[in-house]
Amino acid sequence: MENNLPLGFSFALAQNPEAMKAFSSFPEEKQTEILNRAKSVVSKSEMQALVNGLSVQES
Repeated sequence: MENNLPLGFSFALAQNPEAMKAFSSFPEEKQTEILNRAKSVVSKSEMQALVNGLSVQES
């Protein structure tokens, strides 16, 4: 997978180790889907909600 994470997404992941672990365990197709959603986020709180939701999703 290419390493072009949106900056806000990277920061939010860095603040949530569980979400980072979950994201890295997802298959590439699911990671791409999440990154596409992250690119359309318009606020910090929306990005945090997206990232916080990762730790409760199943791969």
